[in-house]
Amino acid sequence: MKQAFRVLVAITAGLFTYFFALWIPLALIRPLHLPWWIGSLLSLACAIWVGRHVWVKSEVVPDSLASSVAYGALVTGGVGFSAGFFGPIIFTPEANQGPLLGIFITGPLGFLLGGIGGFVYWLIQKRKTGQT
Repeated sequence: MKQAFRVLVAITAGLFTYFFALWIPLALIRPLHLPWWIGSLLSLACAIWVGRHVWVKSEVVPDSLASSVAYGALVTGGVGFSAGFFGPIIFTPEANQGPLLGIFITGPLGFLLGGIGGFVYWLIQKRKTGQT
């Protein structure tokens, strides 16, 4: 797998894990009145572990049609979901339905477009190598 794509996938997986793991520990720690940095530290440890795991496992991914489509769909869908979910929260925090953009529009569209992009990438790589 290309080095730049591996970096993108590992960073994306790490960021998603950090934010997901941050919500759960902070929700559990607040009633206990523990310092906020404990949840952040646990989330960072989870994110580093997941990012490293993705980095190691993505080194030996076969260049097949299914893997190209799956990686394209997951990465582009994740970026689309993040932009549509967190963007309205950052830019218009008073809009209570803003995150639904990521859930119902940009996430699924990114997933579909990423799958199509992965298919096109596979076709181009197949044509470059001269396989039939």
